[in-house]
Amino acid sequence: MTAARQAHDDKANGGVTDQRTRRVPALDTLRAALVAWIIGGHALLGYSAVGGWAYDEVNEVTFTPVVELVLIGILGPSALFVLGTFFMIAGLFTPGPLARRGPAKFAGHRAVRLGLPFVLSLLVLWPLSVWLAYYAAGRSVTFGWVLVGRERMLDSGALWFAEVLLVFSLAYASWRTMTGEQRSRGLITGKQLVVVGIALALVTFVVRLWTQARATEVLDLHLWQWPQLAVMFWLGVTQSHTGLRERVPTRLYHGCGVAVAGVILALPVLAAVVGVGDVAAQADPFLGGWHWQALLLATVEATLVVAGSMWLLGFAQRRFSGTGPVITGAARGSFAAFVIQGPVLILLAVAMRPLPLPAEVKGPLLAVLAIVACFGLGWLAVTRTPLGKLL
Repeated sequence: MTAARQAHDDKANGGVTDQRTRRVPALDTLRAALVAWIIGGHALLGYSAVGGWAYDEVNEVTFTPVVELVLIGILGPSALFVLGTFFMIAGLFTPGPLARRGPAKFAGHRAVRLGLPFVLSLLVLWPLSVWLAYYAAGRSVTFGWVLVGRERMLDSGALWFAEVLLVFSLAYASWRTMTGEQRSRGLITGKQLVVVGIALALVTFVVRLWTQARATEVLDLHLWQWPQLAVMFWLGVTQSHTGLRERVPTRLYHGCGVAVAGVILALPVLAAVVGVGDVAAQADPFLGGWHWQALLLATVEATLVVAGSMWLLGFAQRRFSGTGPVITGAARGSFAAFVIQGPVLILLAVAMRPLPLPAEVKGPLLAVLAIVACFGLGWLAVTRTPLGKLL
């Protein structure tokens, strides 16, 4: 391709060339690693007193408060990396397909890829899984109650992620249709990233005056988390043509790493200063409302989601360059593994229920078994069935 032809195509595609919309193996590997982390995290949350996964409603054992505090110190910050990075990667890979397919075909493709698994999980797979968990616990409930009678009404399990990403994708496609081509932007700087983090902390605090963190809404929309998810998706979209997905600049990468390390090391000190010893019993002021604790949590979250996602992206680019059959297979089956994780986790937890083991043993064991099962079944689904064209 000549330079003139490439420039012409670049302009026609709103700044996104075919070269810049190709797959990036390091990010495929990163997505697989993030999916594995989510599956493992959900396995542990099922035995948590704080909750966050449906099995916690019927679990037979729970972690001790000390273990739970340690797990929250590990899983809490990294959860922000994972979700923020997922949405940033999704944003990085959105303008290219939109430019190639056009708004209508793009919307249809996203509706099938994201919408169909969400609806299937919402109406069939997840409520059946939750019903099974209740039945195994000796609690007689109907399928209809599980669907609309629980506090988490019309819950889709882990597929709320696909629901929100579909909303953001369609909103972006509509915005591009109304405004035309995306204006080119330069590579984001460290100072600009700090401004983004400060703005995100303030917006998150304001949103949680209305809906607290971990609040349950119809369709499990996670509205309390939308500022973070929207900012990271927007960051990915606006940086899609800058080369960020191939290489986070070294200075930015190191700066974000220092920020993340500083916050994580400060968390135990902050917990001791504010007197947090039992997260399940003392969480309310941090979750929202006109409390300084809520502003503190919003600030910590904003720092971790912005700096952590950028650092994790740079880490993957530098460390996940290897390939092989296992890595390639895991990457290829990662989305399918994400979709089926709910039923797999519930089935395995129910099967392990009679075992006279503490949560400190059951949680990690379930995590390992579920990760292996989900990725194995996910790989089979995309390589041996027609679902490969969808997933």
